[in-house]
Amino acid sequence: MLAIFHKAFANPPDELNSPASQHGNKKPKSPEETLKEFLSSHPSDAFSLNFGDAAVLAYVRQDHAPLLQKNQRLFCGYDEIYCLFMGSLNNLCAQIKQYGLSKGSNEAMLVIEAYRTLRDRGPYPADQVIKDLDGSFAFVVYDSKRGTVFAALGSDGGVKLYWGIAADGSVVISDDLAVIKAGCAKSFAPFPTGCMFHSEGGLMSFEHPMNKMRAMPRVDSEGAMCGANFKVDLYSRVNSIPRVGSETNWVDWNSEEI
Repeated sequence: MLAIFHKAFANPPDELNSPASQHGNKKPKSPEETLKEFLSSHPSDAFSLNFGDAAVLAYVRQDHAPLLQKNQRLFCGYDEIYCLFMGSLNNLCAQIKQYGLSKGSNEAMLVIEAYRTLRDRGPYPADQVIKDLDGSFAFVVYDSKRGTVFAALGSDGGVKLYWGIAADGSVVISDDLAVIKAGCAKSFAPFPTGCMFHSEGGLMSFEHPMNKMRAMPRVDSEGAMCGANFKVDLYSRVNSIPRVGSETNWVDWNSEEI
């Protein structure tokens, strides 16, 4: 999968954008070039959705993606909300019942419904909702009505996800390491496991929501600074994250708390 979001909508961590990516031998590509490279790798099996200057989502159908990963790959859209999902949930049936979905619903449909519940109805803390998902998974949600981005990666490491910055500052998220490396140059980095990213609240751990995220600088073989690895700082706690009340949802995340 591939998701590209204009920097005005995604607001990525500053540490993700490595200055070395603009001055090294390999320079980041434009979003258009990265999308073209992804689609050309699967000329008859991939498709993409373009949302003007705001976002692009691209997907390779499950039956034609054996070289990428063994994980299940899903894509769906509902009510102008779109979800790219990889992996599987062990407790899908229980989650379907909890959200009142039909028995035939898949993981991508469930994630969209969870997002809608958090966005519209609360008061569920976003970290608790994601923590309730049991399995190996990664997903990216784009709400085209509100122009918001939400992504998460499970904590067991069974699914890999990467992100980086394109030449124009757009955020690129993909499971295809080759595409990320080529498109984002030295700014690419692994998406941290057990973490979620929201365009209005930034990056946080859903396993340790009361702790800050710490950016660990990466250095390549040439000694140049690269995009950071993000770790949970277990020695610090953020006590100001709201835990109760009708407004306890991701809309209230504050970047200062991350």
